[in-house]
Amino acid sequence: MHKARKRFGQNFLHDPGVIDRIVRAIHPSEKDNIVEIGPGQGALSFPLLTLCQHITLIELDRDLIPILERNLSPAGQFSMHNEDALKFDFSTLKTGERKMRIVGNLPYNISTPLLFHLVDYAEDIKDMYFMLQKEVVDRICAEPNTKSYGRLSVMLQYHCAVEKLFNVGPGAFNPAPKVESSIVRLLPLATKGANVNDLLMFSNVVSQCFNMRRKTIRNSLKTKLTEQQIESVGIDPVLRPENLTLQQFADLSNLASVIAGSGSA
Repeated sequence: MHKARKRFGQNFLHDPGVIDRIVRAIHPSEKDNIVEIGPGQGALSFPLLTLCQHITLIELDRDLIPILERNLSPAGQFSMHNEDALKFDFSTLKTGERKMRIVGNLPYNISTPLLFHLVDYAEDIKDMYFMLQKEVVDRICAEPNTKSYGRLSVMLQYHCAVEKLFNVGPGAFNPAPKVESSIVRLLPLATKGANVNDLLMFSNVVSQCFNMRRKTIRNSLKTKLTEQQIESVGIDPVLRPENLTLQQFADLSNLASVIAGSGSA
């Protein structure tokens, strides 16, 4: 027996119906390059492995490694990395032309930084399926003019097409978390969600706006753009960040990049 560790944010999925629904959503094929983050005791790994020739597992808790090896050996071949997914170089897992299909029941305490880490490898990823706190999934999929819309929505929707698949109640886990969970699918975009000239400036503009989300764009971006400059790209400077579309954030960042001398006119 392995007792779930709070410091690793462990809540082990055990509900067969939920596991089956996740596997059907992923719809793995024999030669897929499946990478699972935080496999726990292998509840999702086992059915995935029976449908694939091989899967790769990334698990930080070293005490789970022998449990995984014992539980999964009857199902097929797998590779194990006892490493921190936040620091892992995912580009090493691309095999030939087969892009990664990344899945995982992500610890709630690292989900946002891990998602930002993974989009750095978007060109090597086919799709991603994650169990996350429902509130986080709602933020990922939020549209402008909604309470949940924020930095996470804008940045992930720039890189990926996002879709909430279904909710999962606390009873599907052991121990049961105090929050509801959801499954989200992220499909990296070949053509990004907006025309951005300088990704660093774009990220900076989005962060600066939502760090002061109750302020108007005029006030939150006053160190980068004047009111007249904001109006020059067709945006009302008295709008708040949650009122702006992805492309409007791109337009502001492109203009700020030009003014700062770091982009092209």
